[in-house]
Amino acid sequence: MNRSRVPSANLSLLCFAFALAVLGCQKAANPQHPSPPPVAPANADNPAPPAANQPTPTPAHTRTPPPPPPRPLIVPAETVISVLLDQAVGSKISTPGQAFSATVQVPVEVDGRLAIPKGARASGFVKDAKPAGRFKGGAVLSLTLTSITVKNQDYTIQTTPPAENSASKGKRTAGSRGAGFIGNRDIILAAETSLTFKLLEALEIKRRR
Repeated sequence: MNRSRVPSANLSLLCFAFALAVLGCQKAANPQHPSPPPVAPANADNPAPPAANQPTPTPAHTRTPPPPPPRPLIVPAETVISVLLDQAVGSKISTPGQAFSATVQVPVEVDGRLAIPKGARASGFVKDAKPAGRFKGGAVLSLTLTSITVKNQDYTIQTTPPAENSASKGKRTAGSRGAGFIGNRDIILAAETSLTFKLLEALEIKRRR
């Protein structure tokens, strides 16, 4: 038997075993189906992805802003406000500071748009009332409007003393002056008397969408 071949055979077996060991280590280090990488927790810097079948939220800077509110209607000063008295007032039956109510008789438009509709409620008070024969100069009755209501919104107004409309149903018993009605006899303005006032200042009427 040739003893020189025995070491050579052993060396070949050792090399083959070493190659199998190296190959096994490579397979263990590189599996065919690697595990998915870990998912980092969601935070402000790393937001979580949207869930499946969920709409992606629209960024705030791309949302459509709401339309601006409509511009108010400005009823200019010197505009005439025609009303019908709801109750009688007079130099003898009324007292200074007494309130009265009225109804708008003629609608008021601004640039072709309705600002104060017919039937709107108005209110005011008696500025002065002096019966005939008690004070020098005869009877005096002075009124003013202080508010008007449009679409359930109350507006404060200031007006000149009224003038009596020639179409008024009430009996005309006195002349109209800058300070109000003046006459030699007691002044009586019956219910449904038509009066016209003028705005001293512009009135801003809010509009709704």
